[in-house]
Amino acid sequence: MSLLPTVENETAADPVYSVIWLHGLGADGHDFAPIVPELVSPQWPAIRFVFPHAPVRPVTINNGMAMRAWYDIYGFDLLSRQDEAGTRESIAQVEALIAREQERGVPGERILLAGFSQGGAIALAAGLRHAQQLAGIVALSTYLPMAGSLAAERSAGNASTPIFWGHGSFDPVVALQRGIESRAALEALGYQVDWHTYPMAHAVCPDEIADLRRWIEQRLR
Repeated sequence: MSLLPTVENETAADPVYSVIWLHGLGADGHDFAPIVPELVSPQWPAIRFVFPHAPVRPVTINNGMAMRAWYDIYGFDLLSRQDEAGTRESIAQVEALIAREQERGVPGERILLAGFSQGGAIALAAGLRHAQQLAGIVALSTYLPMAGSLAAERSAGNASTPIFWGHGSFDPVVALQRGIESRAALEALGYQVDWHTYPMAHAVCPDEIADLRRWIEQRLR
Protein backbone atom coordinates (compact mmCIF):
# COMPACT_ATOMS: atom_id res chain seq x y z
CA MET A 1 0.00 0.00 0.00
CA SER A 2 1.37 3.42 -0.97
CA LEU A 3 1.37 6.10 1.70
CA LEU A 4 -1.23 8.82 1.48
CA PRO A 5 0.08 12.27 0.52
CA THR A 6 0.34 14.54 3.54
CA VAL A 7 0.81 18.11 4.68
CA GLU A 8 3.37 18.26 7.49
CA ASN A 9 4.25 20.85 10.11
CA GLU A 10 7.07 20.40 12.59
CA THR A 11 6.99 22.75 15.58
CA ALA A 12 10.77 22.37 16.04
CA ALA A 13 13.60 20.23 14.77
CA ASP A 14 13.80 16.52 15.61
CA PRO A 15 10.18 15.88 16.69
CA VAL A 16 9.69 13.51 19.61
CA TYR A 17 5.87 13.42 19.31
CA SER A 18 3.59 13.07 16.29
CA VAL A 19 -0.04 14.01 15.74
CA ILE A 20 -1.78 12.38 12.75
CA TRP A 21 -4.86 14.50 12.05
CA LEU A 22 -7.59 13.35 9.65
CA HIS A 23 -9.83 15.88 7.89
CA GLY A 24 -13.56 15.71 7.31
CA LEU A 25 -15.57 14.76 4.23
CA GLY A 26 -14.73 16.82 1.15
CA ALA A 27 -11.84 18.68 2.78
CA ASP A 28 -8.13 17.82 2.55
CA GLY A 29 -4.98 17.81 4.62
CA HIS A 30 -4.70 21.59 4.47
CA ASP A 31 -7.97 22.03 6.36
CA PHE A 32 -6.64 21.82 9.91
CA ALA A 33 -3.01 22.79 9.29
CA PRO A 34 -3.70 26.43 10.34
CA ILE A 35 -4.79 25.22 13.80
CA VAL A 36 -1.22 24.34 14.84
CA PRO A 37 -0.13 27.80 16.09
CA GLU A 38 -3.30 28.11 18.18
CA LEU A 39 -2.94 24.62 19.61
CA VAL A 40 0.76 24.41 20.45
CA SER A 41 2.61 26.00 23.35
CA PRO A 42 6.21 27.17 22.74
CA GLN A 43 7.21 25.26 25.88
CA TRP A 44 6.11 21.91 24.45
CA PRO A 45 8.59 19.39 23.06
CA ALA A 46 8.93 19.22 19.28
CA ILE A 47 5.87 17.76 17.52
CA ARG A 48 5.35 16.68 13.93
CA PHE A 49 1.78 17.27 12.74
CA VAL A 50 0.82 15.02 9.84
CA PHE A 51 -2.32 15.96 7.90
CA PRO A 52 -3.03 13.29 5.26
CA HIS A 53 -5.26 13.74 2.22
CA ALA A 54 -8.03 11.13 2.05
CA PRO A 55 -8.45 9.32 -1.29
CA VAL A 56 -10.92 10.72 -3.81
CA ARG A 57 -13.99 8.48 -4.12
CA PRO A 58 -17.69 8.78 -5.09
CA VAL A 59 -19.91 9.63 -2.10
CA THR A 60 -23.43 8.26 -2.35
CA ILE A 61 -25.04 10.85 -0.07
CA ASN A 62 -23.69 13.61 -2.33
CA ASN A 63 -25.24 12.13 -5.49
CA GLY A 64 -22.14 10.09 -6.21
CA MET A 65 -19.91 13.13 -6.56
CA ALA A 66 -16.23 12.28 -6.25
CA MET A 67 -14.45 14.00 -3.36
CA ARG A 68 -11.90 13.28 -0.69
CA ALA A 69 -13.50 10.84 1.73
CA TRP A 70 -12.32 8.22 4.19
CA TYR A 71 -15.28 6.00 3.26
CA ASP A 72 -18.60 6.21 1.45
CA ILE A 73 -21.71 7.47 3.24
CA TYR A 74 -25.03 5.96 2.17
CA GLY A 75 -27.56 7.81 4.33
CA PHE A 76 -28.09 10.85 6.53
CA ASP A 77 -28.57 8.83 9.72
CA LEU A 78 -24.97 7.52 9.49
CA LEU A 79 -26.20 4.07 10.51
CA SER A 80 -27.83 2.93 7.30
CA ARG A 81 -25.47 0.36 5.72
CA GLN A 82 -22.03 1.55 6.71
CA ASP A 83 -19.15 1.29 4.23
CA GLU A 84 -17.13 -1.28 6.12
CA ALA A 85 -14.74 -1.96 3.23
CA GLY A 86 -13.90 1.73 2.83
CA THR A 87 -13.51 2.14 6.59
CA ARG A 88 -11.13 -0.81 6.83
CA GLU A 89 -9.12 0.51 3.89
CA SER A 90 -8.70 3.83 5.70
CA ILE A 91 -7.75 2.05 8.94
CA ALA A 92 -4.96 0.31 7.00
CA GLN A 93 -3.80 3.65 5.57
CA VAL A 94 -3.64 5.14 9.07
CA GLU A 95 -1.67 2.09 10.23
CA ALA A 96 0.84 2.81 7.47
CA LEU A 97 1.17 6.43 8.61
CA ILE A 98 1.72 5.31 12.21
CA ALA A 99 4.41 2.89 11.01
CA ARG A 100 6.17 5.69 9.14
CA GLU A 101 6.25 7.86 12.26
CA GLN A 102 7.79 4.96 14.15
CA GLU A 103 10.37 4.55 11.40
CA ARG A 104 11.16 8.26 11.78
CA GLY A 105 11.93 7.73 15.46
CA VAL A 106 8.62 8.50 17.21
CA PRO A 107 7.42 5.52 19.28
CA GLY A 108 3.75 4.58 19.25
CA GLU A 109 3.14 5.79 22.79
CA ARG A 110 4.09 9.30 21.60
CA ILE A 111 1.71 9.32 18.63
CA LEU A 112 -1.73 10.90 18.86
CA LEU A 113 -4.51 10.21 16.36
CA ALA A 114 -6.94 13.06 15.77
CA GLY A 115 -9.80 13.65 13.39
CA PHE A 116 -12.82 15.79 12.62
CA SER A 117 -16.16 14.31 11.55
CA GLN A 118 -15.41 11.47 9.13
CA GLY A 119 -11.76 11.77 10.06
CA GLY A 120 -12.65 11.46 13.73
CA ALA A 121 -14.56 8.27 13.00
CA ILE A 122 -11.45 6.77 11.40
CA ALA A 123 -9.24 8.00 14.25
CA LEU A 124 -11.47 6.07 16.66
CA ALA A 125 -11.78 2.99 14.47
CA ALA A 126 -8.05 2.80 13.78
CA GLY A 127 -6.78 3.87 17.19
CA LEU A 128 -8.85 1.45 19.23
CA ARG A 129 -7.80 -1.44 16.98
CA HIS A 130 -4.11 -0.51 16.86
CA ALA A 131 -1.95 -3.17 18.52
CA GLN A 132 0.44 -0.94 20.48
CA GLN A 133 -0.51 1.83 22.90
CA LEU A 134 -0.93 5.32 21.48
CA ALA A 135 -0.63 8.61 23.38
CA GLY A 136 -4.29 9.46 22.82
CA ILE A 137 -7.20 9.80 20.41
CA VAL A 138 -8.96 13.06 19.53
CA ALA A 139 -12.52 12.74 18.21
CA LEU A 140 -14.16 15.98 17.08
CA SER A 141 -17.80 16.24 15.93
CA THR A 142 -17.94 12.57 15.08
CA TYR A 143 -19.31 9.12 15.94
CA LEU A 144 -18.09 5.55 16.43
CA PRO A 145 -18.18 3.55 13.17
CA MET A 146 -18.40 -0.24 13.06
CA ALA A 147 -19.38 -0.17 16.72
CA GLY A 148 -20.75 -3.71 16.57
CA SER A 149 -17.37 -5.26 15.81
CA LEU A 150 -15.26 -3.17 18.18
CA ALA A 151 -15.59 -5.46 21.21
CA ALA A 152 -14.16 -8.36 19.22
CA GLU A 153 -11.54 -6.38 17.30
CA ARG A 154 -10.29 -3.84 19.83
CA SER A 155 -6.71 -3.99 21.02
CA ALA A 156 -5.76 -4.54 24.65
CA GLY A 157 -2.83 -2.21 23.96
CA ASN A 158 -5.18 0.76 23.70
CA ALA A 159 -7.75 -0.25 26.32
CA SER A 160 -6.61 2.61 28.57
CA THR A 161 -5.72 5.17 25.91
CA PRO A 162 -7.35 8.52 26.77
CA ILE A 163 -9.93 9.92 24.36
CA PHE A 164 -10.82 13.60 23.95
CA TRP A 165 -14.27 14.12 22.44
CA GLY A 166 -15.62 17.52 21.43
CA HIS A 167 -19.09 17.95 19.93
CA GLY A 168 -21.36 20.85 18.98
CA SER A 169 -24.72 20.90 20.71
CA PHE A 170 -26.32 22.25 17.49
CA ASP A 171 -24.54 19.93 15.07
CA PRO A 172 -26.85 19.26 12.08
CA VAL A 173 -24.45 16.82 10.40
CA VAL A 174 -23.48 14.46 13.22
CA ALA A 175 -26.25 14.97 15.74
CA LEU A 176 -25.21 15.40 19.36
CA GLN A 177 -27.25 12.33 20.31
CA ARG A 178 -25.16 10.25 17.92
CA GLY A 179 -22.04 11.39 19.73
CA ILE A 180 -23.62 10.68 23.13
CA GLU A 181 -24.54 7.15 22.04
CA SER A 182 -21.01 6.58 20.74
CA ARG A 183 -19.52 7.81 24.02
CA ALA A 184 -21.81 5.44 25.95
CA ALA A 185 -20.72 2.53 23.75
CA LEU A 186 -17.08 3.30 24.46
CA GLU A 187 -17.60 3.74 28.19
CA ALA A 188 -19.47 0.43 28.31
CA LEU A 189 -16.26 -1.18 27.05
CA GLY A 190 -14.22 0.58 29.72
CA TYR A 191 -12.70 3.46 27.73
CA GLN A 192 -12.01 6.84 29.33
CA VAL A 193 -13.73 9.59 27.35
CA ASP A 194 -13.01 13.23 28.21
CA TRP A 195 -16.30 14.61 26.89
CA HIS A 196 -16.96 18.26 25.98
CA THR A 197 -19.90 19.98 24.29
CA TYR A 198 -19.91 23.48 22.84
CA PRO A 199 -22.68 25.80 21.61
CA MET A 200 -21.78 25.39 17.94
CA ALA A 201 -22.81 23.53 14.79
CA HIS A 202 -20.54 21.15 12.84
CA ALA A 203 -17.37 23.07 13.49
CA VAL A 204 -14.46 23.78 15.82
CA CYS A 205 -14.52 26.74 18.23
CA PRO A 206 -11.90 28.61 20.32
CA ASP A 207 -13.08 27.10 23.62
CA GLU A 208 -12.68 23.63 22.13
CA ILE A 209 -9.16 24.41 20.94
CA ALA A 210 -8.28 25.70 24.42
CA ASP A 211 -9.64 22.54 26.06
CA LEU A 212 -7.82 20.34 23.55
CA ARG A 213 -4.59 22.24 24.14
CA ARG A 214 -4.79 21.52 27.87
CA TRP A 215 -5.61 17.89 27.18
CA ILE A 216 -2.71 17.40 24.76
CA GLU A 217 -0.33 19.01 27.25
CA GLN A 218 -1.21 16.27 29.73
CA ARG A 219 -0.22 13.65 27.15
CA LEU A 220 3.26 15.16 26.62
CA ARG A 221 5.24 13.41 29.31
